[in-house]
Order: sequence, then C-alpha cells, then structure tokens
Amino acid sequence: MQTKQHLVPDKGCSALIYCRVSDRKQKTDGHDLESQEHRCRQYAEERGYSVEMVFTDDVTGGGDFMKRPAMRALLAYLAAEADQNYVVIFDDLKRLARDTKFHWTLRKKLDAFDAIVESPNFKFDDTPEGRFVETMFAAQGQLEREQNSRQVVQKMTARLEKGYYVFHPPIGYCYEKDKAHGKLLVRDEPVASIIAEALEGMPAAGLALKSR
Repeated sequence: MQTKQHLVPDKGCSALIYCRVSDRKQKTDGHDLESQEHRCRQYAEERGYSVEMVFTDDVTGGGDFMKRPAMRALLAYLAAEADQNYVVIFDDLKRLARDTKFHWTLRKKLDAFDAIVESPNFKFDDTPEGRFVETMFAAQGQLEREQNSRQVVQKMTARLEKGYYVFHPPIGYCYEKDKAHGKLLVRDEPVASIIAEALEGMPAAGLALKSR
C-alpha cells in the first residue's frame, strides 16, 4: 500500500492528536490519557505544529477503530475540513489499531484525507522496508491483544470452576477485594436491601390481584 508519508509538513501546520486507553478503568485510575496527550503536544511543539483538536477514547474496540467514538469523530473532522491538510499524531503505533487489517484500513482512510501520520515513538517510512516494519509492529500489537484476550478467558474459566462469580455484578451486588480470594461478589447496600424488599413483596401483590 502506498501512503503519503513522503510529504513533509510545514512548520506552523495544524495538528490533531489522538489518544486511547483500553478501558474506562485506565482512564479513571491512572493518567495515561494525560501522559499520551502531553507527549504528543510536546512532539508537536518541537516541530512547530499548532494543535487544533485532541480526540480521546477509553474503549478498545477489539482492534476495530470504527468502534471507537473519538476515532470516528476524528475521521469526521478530517472529512469536514477536507481543504485543510493535517498532521495526525498518535503517541504510539498501537494506538492506531491493534489489528493488522484495521491498521492498514485506518492508514488508508487517513491517507485519503491527505493526513500525515506521525508519532513520538515510531518513525513512519514510506518505503517497502518501512511498510514491512510497520506491518510487523501492527501484527505484534494484534498478537498481544489476542494473547491478553485468551488469558482473560482462561482466568475467568478457572475462577468459575472454583465456584466464583466472574461476570458483571447484578443490580444490588458489587465486587470487593479479598486478600485470600481476590474479587468476591458481595451485597451492595442499601441497594441490595431495597431490591430484596421489592422482590419479597411481589408474590403478595400478585395474590392480591388474583383475589379481586
């Protein structure tokens, strides 16, 4: 696939930043989105780019970038500003798409908007050798994603076999960390008692309706 990475952006050109974490827990418990944006802004400043917009996602999309709201918004922004050429900055190659097929599909979409893709952690090179290396890195990201998914399934299966609940907690319950058993499902008060009281009253209400 031929890309337009041979184009050299001018100093002062507009840049768009895209940051992504795998889930909302990473967003709330850590500062990865902030650190990604900081590195990308620093990279843009060093090259004299003017950052126009920042797009952030906190979902993985399973490798499919079109399942990420901010990525769809970024592509829509490029489509709306078709007369403007942008540099799109990703903190790392894995932030594009951790799937080889979707990686190149996204690169093709960005290329269609004449967007130049850059990253502080990866040098894009529009040569046969450069595209080969990029493909290998994209394939490595896909391998890691699939291995992580397999490990999650294996861990969940093992806990199920030991009698633990591993799915999303039902209403009235939540997970609580236990030193010996890991995450345990426990009652979430006062919601649990309210739901229990409502359920206990349902048979009596049904009998009352039948007696009328």
